[in-house]
Amino acid sequence: MTTTDSAEKAEALARGAIEARVAACAQIGAPVTSVYRWEHAIETAQEWQVLFKTAAARYAALEAYLLEAHDYDTPEIIATPVTRGGAGYLAWVERETS
Repeated sequence: MTTTDSAEKAEALARGAIEARVAACAQIGAPVTSVYRWEHAIETAQEWQVLFKTAAARYAALEAYLLEAHDYDTPEIIATPVTRGGAGYLAWVERETS
């Protein structure tokens, strides 16, 4: 998962990941309000969350893509392991990212 500051940037990150086959699917969530400390100040910003679905073997490639394509100095990149899921869906994710 990552966040960015516009719907257009979120879609560009999502499309780029799918085109590069480092994710099988990307879902863009409606704007969220983020409150955080950055460079010694408390900031509030509207951001769009992008959830990428990828195979464990493709995580490093997805992270490298996000670090290259993202315009934030320190983009949020968080991975949550999938412990269970529908066999057909997980097989599709594997196929789409290989």
